[in-house]
Amino acid sequence: MRVVVLSDTHAPRFWKRCPASVASHLRSADLILHGGDVCVAPVLDELAQYAPVIAVCGNNDGPDVVAWGAPDVVEAEIGGLPFAMIHDSGQKAGRMARMRRRFPAAKLVVFGHSHIPWDEQEDGVRVFNPGSPTDKRRQPQGTIGLLDVEDGVLLDARIVPVTR
Repeated sequence: MRVVVLSDTHAPRFWKRCPASVASHLRSADLILHGGDVCVAPVLDELAQYAPVIAVCGNNDGPDVVAWGAPDVVEAEIGGLPFAMIHDSGQKAGRMARMRRRFPAAKLVVFGHSHIPWDEQEDGVRVFNPGSPTDKRRQPQGTIGLLDVEDGVLLDARIVPVTR
């Protein structure tokens, strides 16, 4: 199962429509995760034209995103892999331990908020932030995440550049 992970798209200020470089990855997606700060629900509808979408609500998301179906926290499975998603994981210091305490059943925790890509693994748990494809802030490039999941196992997780 191919999962494309996005966060912090910040439409319509930064995301006017899906960038071609992002769409090229979405075309092969079986599932799309959005880690919050989509800002307007029509972006989630746009993403859903590619694959099913699971999203969480970020601090810049309004009632239309909540009405679309984005809760503050998601705990579910992707192809048998227990995962959790939250927008804000808190400060960098102690993040891994904090996410493991908050989501003890998860083997993958996805978050956003910082716009800074993050990929750390410890004791069989991966904590992953795809960065932002459109609002890179101080990062050299806009990024997304790609996950490959099979039979409950996260085979591969990587952060890939999509914009300059």
